Amino acid sequence: MAEKKQRILVVEDEEDILALIQFNLTRQGYEVETAVCGEEALAKIRGQVPDLMVLDLMLPGIDGLEICRQLRSHTTPETAAIPIIMLTARGEEEDVVRGLEMGADDYLTKPFSMKILIARIQTVLRRQTDNPFLCNEEITHGLLSISPGRSLVRVEGERIELTFTEFKVLEALAMRPGWVFTRYQIVNMVRGEDYAVTDRAVDVQIAGLRKKLGPCGLYIETVRGVGYRFQEKI
Repeated sequence: MAEKKQRILVVEDEEDILALIQFNLTRQGYEVETAVCGEEALAKIRGQVPDLMVLDLMLPGIDGLEICRQLRSHTTPETAAIPIIMLTARGEEEDVVRGLEMGADDYLTKPFSMKILIARIQTVLRRQTDNPFLCNEEITHGLLSISPGRSLVRVEGERIELTFTEFKVLEALAMRPGWVFTRYQIVNMVRGEDYAVTDRAVDVQIAGLRKKLGPCGLYIETVRGVGYRFQEKI
């Protein structure tokens, strides 16, 4: 039986860029769907959830940030967990941080190398099944439980919806309680050494985690001037 192709949804309103991405990803063996606006993208996602989305921030109508917000707040776990790689013509740090705050997993600034985009896509897709911290045993700390094999987090028995990156940050910290990790080390554990990200972007992920975890957010301790660690008790 032939292996099922991974499905990628590319959302881009510049037709030449859209065609270029579609051509190259198809050559890599992916099944590629396209959309030129936010409304069309959301309609296609409702029809079939993709394995990953390449999403331009600047779109007519519903923009990329709003698409991220809607997907991450969606009640369907499969939709909320779609990996998202942002494309933006704006290189400002604020735009990158806003995208990460909305739940994007990675980003590239235009103009970008097609080889780098393909490498980022492969990395994000591989992270779903390939993680040096992956284990099948549930991690439990008080009211907080983490199931790495199922990417599932519960607080007081209630499921908490996290983005892919938020989950990986929490998993990496919780696997080594008491260890202090710098922001650079956290990036390496979650995304790999070739991923460039600002210190503030790491702080954004931590802030989002703490908010979603409620009282269990206190497990993540800030070590001033160094980074973060997961406390064994709160």
